[in-house]
Amino acid sequence: MNSHRQCPAVLIAAPASGQGKTTVTAALARLHRNQGRKVRVFKCGPDFLDPMILERASGAPVYQLDMWMVGEQESRRLLWEAAGEADLILIEGVMGLFDGTPSSADLARHFGVPVLGVIDGTAMAQTFGALALGLARYQPDLPFAGVLANRVGTVRHAQLLEGSLTEGLRWYGALSRETGIELPSRHLGLVQASELNDLDLRLDAAADSLASSCDVALPPAVEFAAPEMIAAEPLLAGVRIAVARDEAFAFTYGASLDLLRAMGAELTFFSPIRDSELPEADSLYLPGGYPELHHVALSQNTPMLTAIRAHHAAGKPLLAECGGMLYLLDSLTDVEGTRAELVGLLAGDAVMQKRLAALALQAVELPEGLLRGHTYHHSLTSTGLEPIARGLSPNGGRGAEAVYRKGRMTASYVHFYFPSNPSAIAALFLPDLEDAFASKPAPTGERISNVGAGLLAKRP
Repeated sequence: MNSHRQCPAVLIAAPASGQGKTTVTAALARLHRNQGRKVRVFKCGPDFLDPMILERASGAPVYQLDMWMVGEQESRRLLWEAAGEADLILIEGVMGLFDGTPSSADLARHFGVPVLGVIDGTAMAQTFGALALGLARYQPDLPFAGVLANRVGTVRHAQLLEGSLTEGLRWYGALSRETGIELPSRHLGLVQASELNDLDLRLDAAADSLASSCDVALPPAVEFAAPEMIAAEPLLAGVRIAVARDEAFAFTYGASLDLLRAMGAELTFFSPIRDSELPEADSLYLPGGYPELHHVALSQNTPMLTAIRAHHAAGKPLLAECGGMLYLLDSLTDVEGTRAELVGLLAGDAVMQKRLAALALQAVELPEGLLRGHTYHHSLTSTGLEPIARGLSPNGGRGAEAVYRKGRMTASYVHFYFPSNPSAIAALFLPDLEDAFASKPAPTGERISNVGAGLLAKRP
């Protein structure tokens, strides 16, 4: 194994949320892809919606990088593997460049990836240069590539912004404020990629707009060190897991599904909206999504409701996260007051709120072990059930989410990042719990992600 790999890379960051980082990252990915380059994109921190857009823009899977939830070793592995196949690596930051602990700047500094600052140029001229200089110099040891202006008006406006740059800061171009380029949003962030019929037209328009405003060139090459590779144990060998996937349930991490497969599971996808029965499966995974936008249709699909109740009655494992948990409740009411009765395995009701109800990273100590993840939701749930555990936020964020258990069903608002503790996840999905921690040799030659990485549960 080569100990180091080189690949041009930048981390796209901004002074604040809402500056258009995803639009810019997607435009850069599509621009270089259209020029024949292989582009790999990563998203810093927990997120399901941005990666959907970025996958369409780049034509390659998008994974998370995060020093706490994903972990340093797993983040290092993902970057090193991408550097071996890509011509360009783009990392979309989270919030403002220096916001949070750890921040996007912390990740950029740790891996030596230079920052590309994105600044919303609306109603701004030469002050753009002052903001750019502040981002570049606020932390002297932060590698910095240059800046890109978003939401500019005329060509003259872009020229004013570029002319305001000092101290040799590189200009990476400008994106127009045309509505055909900007990506629409919903309460949890961007609208899902599958809902935008004109997404490819928007991405190509954004790429063309960017190309017309600068000399297109690759950023500096970054050297990525090889990680420690850890074999996946076949803890789920032969286990068939049915995974909900449609417009209502789309929030899954590629790394989590990869882990299930690497541990030997066979995944089958189904639609709780349209399918009348579950696939033949030992276990069931109901991830998050937007059930509140489809709760009437979900309620009307009574054969599926019956099938899920039967799965649980048979004592089979079931993991439900956020929207998946809402689906299991007695009812869900949207912001307009429309109520729909759902599966009814969890005694309780949820009501959608117009404002954010919880946002936080979460560490949850389950009987199976410690799992890391996050919570982000706009609903409030009332139930008489006693939780078996509650989440703890590492940075004081809002939310100490309850985890409920009834038989082999585990349900919570928390979106778990499965590689944070593979053996705990295996125990949740394994039909026979006694096999969850059985000693089984890893299959010869199977090397995958740092799916144990000393098990993050052991980290402070």
